[in-house]
Parts: sequence; C-alpha cells; structure tokens
Amino acid sequence: MKPTLILGAIVAALAAPAMAHVVLTVRSAPAGSYYTAAFEVGHGCAGSATTALRVEIPAAILTAKPQPKAGWTLEIEREPLAAPFKGDGGEMVTTRAKAFIWRGRLPDDEFDEFGVTAKLPQAPGGLVFPAVQTCEQGEARWVETPVAGGPRLTHPAPTLTVTPGADDGMAGMDMSHH
Repeated sequence: MKPTLILGAIVAALAAPAMAHVVLTVRSAPAGSYYTAAFEVGHGCAGSATTALRVEIPAAILTAKPQPKAGWTLEIEREPLAAPFKGDGGEMVTTRAKAFIWRGRLPDDEFDEFGVTAKLPQAPGGLVFPAVQTCEQGEARWVETPVAGGPRLTHPAPTLTVTPGADDGMAGMDMSHH
C-alpha cells in the first residue's frame, strides 16, 4: 500500500505545475538542435472546454512544423523571410511558420499535448511562445513574458531556455527524423 501512496504523491507533484497553465513539457534544449515541443493544456477556462489553441513561434525559429491531432483541424500562419535560405532538403525556404492553431474540443477535466518540431537558433537564450487558449466560454491568454527578478506572472507564456550547443552544432540532433 505504501508504494502506491508514494507513487500517487509523485504523480500528483509532477502533474501539479502543468495543470495550472499552458506549458512546455521540456523546457530547455541545446542551441542549433532540432527540438520537439509538447505544449500541454491542463484545463479549460473556468470549467469550459478548450476549443482552440494558438501558439506563436518566436522569430528566431526559421523552421517549425506542427503535429496534426486526430479530431482537430490545423492552421498554419506564415510570413515571408527577409533572407531566404537553403533548407535541409536543399530547397529554398522563403517563408516561416509564425503561428499554429489547432481547433477541436478538449473537455475541462481532461488534458492533452500539442506538438511542434523546430530547428533552434545557434544563439543560446530564452524563446517565448505566446499561446492563446480559446474555450467555449472565454479564453486564457498565456502571453506574459517572464523577467528575471520581476513579479510572479499570472498568465506566463510557455518559455524555452536554449542552452549552449556542442562545438559542431550537432548537439541534440536526430537526423533520422528530419
């Protein structure tokens, strides 16, 4: 009985931070690597089901793709690049995804994850992914940017810490998937 209680307490402790906001499940990754983000939606809006999630992609990320979800429609907002570049497949890349919008229905008493894969910039630092959660009644705007030493935020945007990568720029890359 004790192991079950301990496991239950660990699961509850791990789940507690994610239940309060739209958050990234993995919050740091090496510069220059491919990163797969999971934006976790832990609840609806004051008891109302989530009907859409819009996630903005930071300007420093030039290549990003959303993961489709069964039962949800997916929209990609694009913008032209100031300087086109040659992609991994040799094609010229002239636009970038600036936001992804999933539309469906997630009851308030359930959670789900919305996936994005992206090539991270070479420079370490923080990347902010403002997210707007639309519900059957109301919305939650997870768009506040954290500032070191600043006040505690009530609606913080999902944030990724890009850590220094390996010298060869290949840190964290799994080329079999890209």
